[in-house]
Amino acid sequence: MRLGIIGLPNSGKTTIFNALTGSNYPTEPFSSGQLEVHTAVVSVPDPRLDHLSQVYKPKKTTYATVTYTDIGGLDKGIGEGGLSGPLRNELAQVDGFLHVLRAFEDETVLHSLGSVDPARDLAVIDGEFLLLDLIAVENRLARLEEERKKGKTDNKQQHAFETALMEKMHAHLEAEQPLRDLDLTPDELKLVRGYGFLTLKPVLVIINMGDDLNTTPPDLAYEHRHTQVMALHGKLEAEIAQLDNPDDVTLFLAEYGIERPSRERVLQASYDLLGVHSFFTYGDDEVRAWPLRKGGTAVEAAGTIHTDLARGFIRAEVVAYEDFVAAGSNMAEVKARGKMRLEGRDYVVRDGDMIIVRFAV
Repeated sequence: MRLGIIGLPNSGKTTIFNALTGSNYPTEPFSSGQLEVHTAVVSVPDPRLDHLSQVYKPKKTTYATVTYTDIGGLDKGIGEGGLSGPLRNELAQVDGFLHVLRAFEDETVLHSLGSVDPARDLAVIDGEFLLLDLIAVENRLARLEEERKKGKTDNKQQHAFETALMEKMHAHLEAEQPLRDLDLTPDELKLVRGYGFLTLKPVLVIINMGDDLNTTPPDLAYEHRHTQVMALHGKLEAEIAQLDNPDDVTLFLAEYGIERPSRERVLQASYDLLGVHSFFTYGDDEVRAWPLRKGGTAVEAAGTIHTDLARGFIRAEVVAYEDFVAAGSNMAEVKARGKMRLEGRDYVVRDGDMIIVRFAV
């Protein structure tokens, strides 16, 4: 799971990256305008996994992770001439975006568009992505038409299906609507997944409030599917992320009247944004949170753990985390209450399921 952190120059993009990842990349009062990429893998906090670790005291506790990539080089006008290969590749290979909007004033850090206006900045990048997707769809339609005229269509039914889909997407983009708002069937989504359309990706909009806790987040209307909006104080969160001692963190939060670091909220929102949830495996060797797409089946969960488990799947022993806790976190009591279930390969895994896969290869 990979999320790209994007935004206009001097929006505080790298500051947010540092806050989420605990990195310490320098932030400058100016932008080079060049493609710069930083990447870090971050564990997703999960108190349920913490509890399982306390119960089983395993040799290893493994959290689900999200990979964040800080992608520089975006600015107004990038869509007009098309993106450079490296920048397009970076944007295309992520599963979603964290779009950082600047909502703080700072005379030492000039805004690239001359003034602070989060709604305008959001519209600027959205417009560039819409244009880039529209160009990509038009190019694909042109190639499909050329193939039709030359008779280079091995599968006419599939060719017609893709042409109709591209035409539907073209009309949607011309209406200035992102592709994530478009109703697409599973077959259509499967077909377009390899194209890396930018407006098809989910977006978490981060309103960066700087370090002034007395400011109020702007009222930003952004009604799109697969989209969330939240505000945080980027500079303060980055400072918290640099503290190694938990007592120092507690003192810092108390001094500024912060209940808990926003980093935890953003990490969980990032995880949710990608349409996944967690199931758990457990035992003396390891307790682990595994990401699985919502709606994923028991055999898919088995394959997430190891391909051999999916290939030789027999059944899954499933316990809901809530039932485990209600039984005093005692597996013998869970079984006595009849709360351990045997499920087949088509069982739809629920968030928090504790699973042991039985298999034979």
